[in-house]
Amino acid sequence: MGKTLLLFLTISSLSFAQLPKSLVTDIQEDYTYSDYTGSVYMNPSYKESSVIHEKSTTYHAKLRYNIQTDAIEYKSQSTLYELVKNQTTHVRIEENYFYYCNFKNQRGLSRPGYYVLVELTDLYSIYKKYSLSITDVENQGISGSAVKPGKIRQVITYYIEEAGVIMELPLNKKEMLATFSDKENELKEYLKKEKIRLKKEEDLIRFVARYNALKSSDSSPSHSLLSNTDRAN
Repeated sequence: MGKTLLLFLTISSLSFAQLPKSLVTDIQEDYTYSDYTGSVYMNPSYKESSVIHEKSTTYHAKLRYNIQTDAIEYKSQSTLYELVKNQTTHVRIEENYFYYCNFKNQRGLSRPGYYVLVELTDLYSIYKKYSLSITDVENQGISGSAVKPGKIRQVITYYIEEAGVIMELPLNKKEMLATFSDKENELKEYLKKEKIRLKKEEDLIRFVARYNALKSSDSSPSHSLLSNTDRAN
């Protein structure tokens, strides 16, 4: 993972050719939610992006991420494609680094999908995952005319990952302290002193780093960040 991220940041020779057919599969455009307020895409427009295939090279293409289908889309002429989902192809769309991962939650259930890398350390990583909250159209009586248009809202969920296991990071202070209860007193003081706002990505990263520092200085045998938690995801 660390080497792959380094490739994203340092590679200087990019291929500007079209994406090879081995990396994409053609799909049909879906207009189900075209009249809804909001979008099923993280960003509706295609953005200049990097596609790194670990076993071949790095390509440059215009891509967009479809949250509904959890797919990264690519258009060539009039044909719409999505990138083949595998763990050896990674994508950078603007500042977002997408990895297709087959994580498991703490109960051993698979949670595959595209995750955006937020923070990478030797011991753990922090990812965020996009999902949608969709409110359907409300119609009026027999006429069927729309009273309220359908709405689409993007939802971001943060996860901490350790050795392929992920746990959702709550953004509520009370729930977060309960999650990391073995260091609750120290973390409560830290939240107050540093005025940490968990809904801010930078502050969330700082909070987890603080917990990691507290665990690292602990004299107990296990320094796993997930060892004292038991949350279903």
